[in-house]
Amino acid sequence: MSVIRYEVRKGAYYDSVVLMQLQKALTGLAGVLDAGVVMATAANKELLAAGDLLPEGVEAGADDLLIVVKGEEETAVVNALAQVDELLKRRRTSTGQDFRPRSLEAAVNILPEANWVLVSVPGRYAAGVAEEALRLNRHVFLYSDNVSLEDEIRLKQMAREKGLLVMGPDCGTAIINGIGLGFANRVQRGNIGLVGASGTGLQAITSRIHNLGGGVSQAIGTGGRDLKEAVGGLTTLQGMDLLARDEETAVIVLVSKPPAPSVVTRLLSAALSITKPVVVSFLGYPPPARRLGNLYFATTLAEAADLAIKLAKELTSEAETAETSRISGYIRGLFSGGTLAYEAVLGLQAILHPLYTNVPVRPEQTLPDPLTSQGHTILDLGEDVFTQGRLHPMMDNDLRLRRLRQEAADPETGLILLDVVLGEGAHPDPAAELAPAIAEVCRQRQIPVVAVVVGTEDDPQNMDAQIEQLQEAGATVFQDMTTAISYIAQQLAASSLVAGTPVSLTAFGEELSAINVGLESFYDSLKAQGGTAVQVEWRPPAGGNEKLMAILAKMKQQA
Repeated sequence: MSVIRYEVRKGAYYDSVVLMQLQKALTGLAGVLDAGVVMATAANKELLAAGDLLPEGVEAGADDLLIVVKGEEETAVVNALAQVDELLKRRRTSTGQDFRPRSLEAAVNILPEANWVLVSVPGRYAAGVAEEALRLNRHVFLYSDNVSLEDEIRLKQMAREKGLLVMGPDCGTAIINGIGLGFANRVQRGNIGLVGASGTGLQAITSRIHNLGGGVSQAIGTGGRDLKEAVGGLTTLQGMDLLARDEETAVIVLVSKPPAPSVVTRLLSAALSITKPVVVSFLGYPPPARRLGNLYFATTLAEAADLAIKLAKELTSEAETAETSRISGYIRGLFSGGTLAYEAVLGLQAILHPLYTNVPVRPEQTLPDPLTSQGHTILDLGEDVFTQGRLHPMMDNDLRLRRLRQEAADPETGLILLDVVLGEGAHPDPAAELAPAIAEVCRQRQIPVVAVVVGTEDDPQNMDAQIEQLQEAGATVFQDMTTAISYIAQQLAASSLVAGTPVSLTAFGEELSAINVGLESFYDSLKAQGGTAVQVEWRPPAGGNEKLMAILAKMKQQA
């Protein structure tokens, strides 16, 4: 019959890697059938119980170390428990760091050049460690999960105001100055920079870039919740801004699972202001086009890597955003073709907010009053509300001409987009009526007009003559919606990527020095890759007592 014995070490904290290794070491001893080594959280005790490894009467809390050994006989179990200290000692000396500071502040004094703090302590303590790192003016790689959304927003807002990065929480991957943080692959340096809310996504793309002969300048992880509406892409925007200013980065890649719709618009609008190619890989997000201005959309991780490599090799003047006059007001689309209007909404919804229309893709895009535009507005003037008692706008331009003048009179209008559909049954000479109104809008009111002409050279309206009239009136003419939307994207007024203090490039490009608080394996990894690091001998503050922790936190803030 087997024997089970246990030992509880009050307030003895060890990270999960150390516990895993101790458990493996114990199960490898003679006469030991099984072992469990955990911090005694409720969840961990339930797992032990499920594995028949939780003796009755165990009194241990979340900050206590619980060691359980099942053996063939009493002697084997007692012998195993007696070796715990020696096994822990072997692990501690294997890191090669003789002295471990017990506080983050002491570690900073030991390694003042360290710009980074890696945090992988249990979630309920992680926000406090990350906040202390920010107060010490250090960037944070926050691997820990189970950090509240409120704490994440607070930390990232604090970091933004101080010009620092908080990568995480639950950030599994980053590559800074050639050194992988967390779960990262070893890749060569190069001119492709990445920002990712997906750790394995970053790994897949950076590995493929390396295998295709390219290299990575920086890979900035954000944590999976960064692109939720509540967080608003705070770290992603900082990362984009940093890479936009980084001379070593020529191409930028964005990768994540589908962001919140409002965040997509914010990110892509900001990315359009960057004078570098930006590859966008939002898995599961339907791309508005293959390309919009400097934005290139990929539907798979492999395609994102391939595009980045191609752009990095083929950098030409085409990859740079030309200096043009920018649109600072709202876009108003006046369409005679319903499908063309819908295509415009599909393309523009990725970069315009707020966007309203009478042919909505999403319910929140519904225009309350079709007779009055608000924000960016795309109208299908062939809808029933406009055609009662009058001809369809493909045959009669009167309604569209009136609406064109109405939009031009609105001081918030920045550009007017319209279609001109030729062919049998359509108006015999639409440009003859539209051109004078367009000339008035373009020349007298200084509002640009973009026209999409749909037709062929054999149409009765003479397509070439129609285009010539529209261009002479001042319109910029295209023959497909995708090209028109790409042009509009290039004209949008540049928006500031970061509202707070831009992240300094000082910590990027030099050798990486970091302070590790938590998983010792991260310290080992940093050292193995040639980085400089200090491991903190971290223990839960105040023995895990929540009230005492709150008092200590207030005292630090007042100091």
